Amino acid sequence: MNEQHFSARAVTKIALCVAFCCVTAWFSFPLPFTPGLVTALTMALGLAAFVLTPKETFVAVSVYLLLGICGLPVFTGGTSGLGRILGPTGGFWIVWLLVYPLVSALKGSTPNFRRYALVDIVVGMPLTYLGGMASMMLVLDITLWQAVMMAVVPFIPGDILKCLAAAALGVRVNNMLETV
Repeated sequence: MNEQHFSARAVTKIALCVAFCCVTAWFSFPLPFTPGLVTALTMALGLAAFVLTPKETFVAVSVYLLLGICGLPVFTGGTSGLGRILGPTGGFWIVWLLVYPLVSALKGSTPNFRRYALVDIVVGMPLTYLGGMASMMLVLDITLWQAVMMAVVPFIPGDILKCLAAAALGVRVNNMLETV
């Protein structure tokens, strides 16, 4: 049996990314016209994708979600529980298991701000929005247009800024890790 294990360095990076996700999720605020919250968590998820391999990113997002599902208050606004995953914003959470490993796979082999930002904005954001729209349409029984207005439009400017911040941090962290 050929088992592949993560190195101590990889496990440490995964753990730090999970911890960063847990902390940044607390930096969130509601908007009056949507169940979705504006949160710094998506910046942390983007950074994790830029620092980790796709497999490591999947593990980090999975661990983060499991911590919240098990009851630790690590979801946006310090919430937790399976109800968050099954609620109107659950599609955002579920799709992150696919989105951020994909962003990681598309980031390229060398740290590059433009590529990181482009991948997160062009791939990460739209796929995340699709997940959020789908769950809102299913749970809230709303139309596609209503879902776009609740799950996409209010978040675009802030999400672009968070993608740019994640890209900038990702380049700096990767450059720093190369020297260590």
